[in-house]
Amino acid sequence: MATYVLVHGAWHDGSLWAPVAELLRNKGVNVHTPTIAGHGPNVDRDVNHAQCTKSIVDYIIGNNLSDFVLVGHSYGGTIISKVAEAVPERIRRLVYWNAFVLLDNQSLVDNVPPAYRDLFSELAEASGDRSVTLPFPILRESFLNDADLELAERIYQLLTPEPYQPLIDKLDLKKFYKLNIPKSYLNCTDDTALPHGEWSWHPRMSNRLGHYRLVQMPGGHEVMFSNPAGLAEKIIEAGRD
Repeated sequence: MATYVLVHGAWHDGSLWAPVAELLRNKGVNVHTPTIAGHGPNVDRDVNHAQCTKSIVDYIIGNNLSDFVLVGHSYGGTIISKVAEAVPERIRRLVYWNAFVLLDNQSLVDNVPPAYRDLFSELAEASGDRSVTLPFPILRESFLNDADLELAERIYQLLTPEPYQPLIDKLDLKKFYKLNIPKSYLNCTDDTALPHGEWSWHPRMSNRLGHYRLVQMPGGHEVMFSNPAGLAEKIIEAGRD
């Protein structure tokens, strides 16, 4: 039985994978959906990127997982790259789903348009706990552009503030770029969370992986909610041998 570990993105926690995870399990896949430290409701958001990575590494080791496909969505791409450095021998393949692939000594905010960078900084400063709450108009227009208003409003209620520090930490990725783990990039072609063109997910992020498998599907950044069945199929396609 194939094993997949699904690592969520910003403003999410592991529970939000539930519709996709259920569909994968129905196809005979063993699925794990851990929550990154500092994420989810009613938790301490005073974490850095290293602590976030360690929480996923600890989950993998604690559950004695090996020979699995590690999937990262969006911000989760920054996590799986560092997890791969820590436990490369346990990972069968890395799958980046519209995910950040950082260059050495970059942070996530180094890879977003200046308007987002400034907004996140302002929101973190005003929050009281250095977290960033996603404004609804961004979710509606750029993240769930392939869904109706009712779904967008329902999903928005499930999101939680994002710790700011992991977004600005610069990551040493020299070891990552020497790893020989097979990699895939899953690109939703209607995803405008990063604007198409200069800031695009594909090919800007995907080509940083070097030799990789490209899998594409229609849909926006949160297609896990607007088309979970389609996403489950593509995750399997991206992760297969």
